[in-house]
Amino acid sequence: MSVTCGVECVVLIGCSRWAWKRCTYVGSNDSETWPMATPEEFEPVPRICRLIMANYETDLRNPQLSPEGGYRLNPDWVLKRVTYAQTEGRSPPYLIYVDHDLKEIVVAIRGLNLVKESDYKVLLDNRLGMQMFDGGYVHCGLLKSATWLLNQESETLKRVWEENGRQYSMVFTGHSLGSGVAALLTVVVVNHRDELGGIPRDKIRCYAVAPARCMSLNLAVKYADVINSIVLQDDFLPRTPTPLEDIFKSIFCLPCFLLLVCLRDTFIPDDRKLGDPRRLYVPGRMYHIVERKFCRCGRFPPEVRTAIPVDGRFEHIVLSCHATADHAIIWIERESEKALELIRESKPEPTVPPKVQKLERLQTIEKEHKDALERAVSLNIPHAAVLTADKPSDEKEEKPSQAEGDDAPKTKSKSSSGKKKWDTLVEKLFKKNDTGNIVIKEETDSPE
Repeated sequence: MSVTCGVECVVLIGCSRWAWKRCTYVGSNDSETWPMATPEEFEPVPRICRLIMANYETDLRNPQLSPEGGYRLNPDWVLKRVTYAQTEGRSPPYLIYVDHDLKEIVVAIRGLNLVKESDYKVLLDNRLGMQMFDGGYVHCGLLKSATWLLNQESETLKRVWEENGRQYSMVFTGHSLGSGVAALLTVVVVNHRDELGGIPRDKIRCYAVAPARCMSLNLAVKYADVINSIVLQDDFLPRTPTPLEDIFKSIFCLPCFLLLVCLRDTFIPDDRKLGDPRRLYVPGRMYHIVERKFCRCGRFPPEVRTAIPVDGRFEHIVLSCHATADHAIIWIERESEKALELIRESKPEPTVPPKVQKLERLQTIEKEHKDALERAVSLNIPHAAVLTADKPSDEKEEKPSQAEGDDAPKTKSKSSSGKKKWDTLVEKLFKKNDTGNIVIKEETDSPE
């Protein structure tokens, strides 16, 4: 009898400890050791959010969602706007916007539409771990959407970039479902930049807003110099390692589902998580907008923390009533605008020319990326990248992989004969470094 009571007490104490840790875990804990972001690097986020929100507008000249003040989209600079009827369910709607003031070509992709069956089909198409892609694993449905979009728009993007003197940056961005498409689209473009006129890597950027977990950990760290993920406080999607199709099958009972996932992940050791090459993660560098703290009511002035985490990359579900509200693009835009204003106000007056400060931050970002890659190798992450400096750029690295893929079976592209067949180029990435040995060449041009 005493033995039974003792076991029951141990179980009760263990369950109570787990419940206390899970219920007191808040979103700010994920990034409590990260440094603060600078206004220069976070400045694009609010306007990027507004460009994504333009996909939801019926009349761009009389926007209903964008608040007064701040960045305003110029309808005359919208090069193309694609709806569900035009994508035929192969991709979420998107727009192409050329900002001549900031010298940017932006592809902005909208998020999940809960009433569109085609969006669910993209999520359900995830043959996880069936074949390696660029030395890692990615979400199959999101990759197909990214490939379809490139088949449709690559010639347009190349033409616009060349017409503007090859000086503009190319920005891919999306929210929720669209963030996964934008991130994987960026990976494909970075590996085949010659198909877009030879655009330099440092002129390619991706901003994944409220991102889906769409690529394995080694790829998430490898592309942290071009992909940036923006997460608002307790957002559930970046923290849910469960396949996306399971999440959205349970969308109408999401709190119960998240609780079960939280309970399950408690008993999975960290070493096992890091050692699973098929486990998907949020891509790139992380920007975490924090506005609520433990044992405090209400929202506080938001602050932005940034890092390239390897272990502890948003691995814990936050049991919060804000977990779904923090996923909304409107809230993210609003809080990122506030955070940017606060960062600018709190920044001390520069004592050196701004270009020197920008160069110093540039060097810091480069070092953080190298440190993250080395950290991934030290933790024995499967297929983790290693750094070498035997070539000045990754231009030469692409040629062997392309030659290697010449004999690869070519899948039929559904785009017109005048379009680039990006499905064939993606097929080469499935063949690239199939042994899992990834080598990143250190470039002479520093990424911004």
